[in-house]
Amino acid sequence: MSQLTIVYISLSGNTQSFVRRLSDYLKLNHDMTTRQINIKELDHQTFPVEEPFVAILPTYLEGGNGIDDGDVEILTNPLGDFIAAHDNYKHCFGIIGSGNRNFNNQYCLTAKQYAKRFGFPMIGDFELRGTSSDIERLAAVILETQEAFATKIS
Repeated sequence: MSQLTIVYISLSGNTQSFVRRLSDYLKLNHDMTTRQINIKELDHQTFPVEEPFVAILPTYLEGGNGIDDGDVEILTNPLGDFIAAHDNYKHCFGIIGSGNRNFNNQYCLTAKQYAKRFGFPMIGDFELRGTSSDIERLAAVILETQEAFATKIS
């Protein structure tokens, strides 16, 4: 049985619901267990993550329009701090963003900003809690990206 590490933050429960359903799907369909690290539960503590992982985060911003007049990340900053700590970003093979499409250009903007800041790819997105189709689609992307990352570092 193979394993996937998922580092995420969930504030309203939407991202946590997605991670749980994704984990169940991977176990049932790909014989893969998941190690889930919910940053919200760590109370700003960090530790090294030595194995490859995928990051998942929602978008919480204030101000700006996401294009030309700025924005400020709120509430999800502890995930960025965790990824930066101990050079954990070196083991992140990709990030998935969630958000609400009603926010137009700010949809999944935090994930896009993390990808640029840390130099790993944004490998997908989903809206709110995600659908069953999102689970299947993103599971395939995660497995493909994880395999490519493992090949690259070996």
